[in-house]
Amino acid sequence: MSVELNHTIVMARDRRASAEFLATILGLEVGAPLGPFLPVATANGVTLDFMTSDQGEITPQHYAFLVSEEDFDAIFQRIQQAGITYYADPGHDQPGQINRRDGGRGAYFDDPDGHNLEILTRPYGSGG
Repeated sequence: MSVELNHTIVMARDRRASAEFLATILGLEVGAPLGPFLPVATANGVTLDFMTSDQGEITPQHYAFLVSEEDFDAIFQRIQQAGITYYADPGHDQPGQINRRDGGRGAYFDDPDGHNLEILTRPYGSGG
C-alpha cells in the first residue's frame, strides 16, 4: 500500500499574510493561487493550501515540520529576528526555550491566526 499526504487546507483570516508568514519563517516559497487556495509546498511535496475564512474565528490547528539541523538553525534565527515568542512545549508553558526530545531539537510558535507550528529535527520516538 502506498498512502501519502498530498495537501491540507489551512484556514486563515488573510490567506496571503499567513502563507507569506509560514514561507518566510521556513525559507519556502508561496505558490501561485489555485482557486481559493494559496499553496506553500514542503520539500516532500505536501502543500499547505491557505484559504481565507469568512467564518470569523479560526480554530487553531497544529502543524509540525521535520527539518535538518542546519535548517533548524536558520529557521530558529528567523523566529528570533522576527521577535516571535517560541516555546519548548505544545502547551506554551516553557517560553524562550527549545526542547531536546529524541536527541534532536524542537520549538513551537504561533502563526498570525494562532495555529501552533512546530519545527523538530528528529521524529518522535526515534530515540537518542
